Amino acid sequence: MSVSNSDTRSQTKQIVYKVYTFLKQLSTRPDLSADFFKNTQIRTAEACGLSERTVRRICSEAKCKAEDSTSVMVFRSPRKGYKRAKIVSELNDFDSDVVRRTVHEFYDRGEYPTTQLILNALRQKINYSGCLRSMQYLLRNLKFSHKKCNDGRKFFMEKNDIVALRCKFLREICALREMKDDRPIVYIDETRVNQNHSESMIWQNEYGTKGLKGKGSNKVIVYHAGCARYGFIQGSKLVFRSNILGNTADYHSQLNAEMFKNWFIELLNNLEEPSVLVMGNASYHSLLVENHPKSNWRKSDIQKWLSEKNIEFHPLETLPELHQKVKALIPRQKKYLLDQIALEKNHEVIHLPPRHCQYNAIELIWAQVKRQVAKNNNTFKMVDVERLTHEALDAVTKEDWENCVRHTEKLQESDHRKEILRDALMEPVVLSILPDNSDYSDDESEIEQLE
Repeated sequence: MSVSNSDTRSQTKQIVYKVYTFLKQLSTRPDLSADFFKNTQIRTAEACGLSERTVRRICSEAKCKAEDSTSVMVFRSPRKGYKRAKIVSELNDFDSDVVRRTVHEFYDRGEYPTTQLILNALRQKINYSGCLRSMQYLLRNLKFSHKKCNDGRKFFMEKNDIVALRCKFLREICALREMKDDRPIVYIDETRVNQNHSESMIWQNEYGTKGLKGKGSNKVIVYHAGCARYGFIQGSKLVFRSNILGNTADYHSQLNAEMFKNWFIELLNNLEEPSVLVMGNASYHSLLVENHPKSNWRKSDIQKWLSEKNIEFHPLETLPELHQKVKALIPRQKKYLLDQIALEKNHEVIHLPPRHCQYNAIELIWAQVKRQVAKNNNTFKMVDVERLTHEALDAVTKEDWENCVRHTEKLQESDHRKEILRDALMEPVVLSILPDNSDYSDDESEIEQLE
């Protein structure tokens, strides 16, 4: 916390006044002798209103500076070396899934998941290094909200829109297997391989002068699809270099909507039979059949759109009034362009719930590919990283896909059963949190694109 100049001047005046008052009181005492002032540090502490330990520390610092004739008598601020702890609120997708499951375990046991209890559990599971405040940031990023019970206790509860999307996905994907649907389930996703991607730990000499050191921050972006029946879909591999520099760049922006649409149509043409495609919620995955005016549209553009829809409006109507007319025309159920294209070719698309990559089997394939690249990346050149990525992708076998899909399906089935049981367990908890709430809160707002 920074201290303003006015606060510093006020503190200095207070110390000066304390010293003046102390000396004024001493001037009225006739019993003082020279021996009284021999305990200089003690008297200074009494005069300044400080502790003796603080005075000793200041005197020790001044003595060290006095021994160095070149030093200027400038005292160090007690908080000058203080650094606020960095908020640890960003985890990879797999650790984020561990966090979500940890909270769900509290629900399943009928316990109240407070921030401190969640933090203690994660320190044991994934050696989480963040503090209590970091955990609060992390849980909010995962769409948990802090609810207050009617008895005053607070704990984190997952937002309803996320729970609803997860339940919908698990019910649909598990129903396919229950009905013995013979269509292959094809998993789609993208990943990136950094130019300096390598093993995280290696043996070095005591000085750290010998070893492999990666340079550069360019990336190779990979898009692919596969299933247990065929492995990787032949002809669906898309590998290209990112032209964005820096680790903070969003590699999703490298795959624009038109580019992904063309790749997706080519993928559909490469499928040998009607299939079910599982993919995420990135913006280029979720192109709408019809684009509706957004909040940043110009007024003239909205008026033009309404005119094309034969919707009457007055020329003097304000922008908020026009937005209300647009809102009334937006269908409750969104229709996605790629879903419709797939349906025309006898395929079905199921969208993953936001931030639930553990239900996508291709994530385990990406982990295998990246391990292979990290093992052999010793030049840190883009041409070599791109070559290693192609080699690692080509090395993935149909058996690898079968194992990854089998693991994912077990996870889906297990979570589906837990959701059914959790629905009954959570009802009394919800009644305890919101005993008199008859209205929907902001938690049920339309979910944004999270990927």
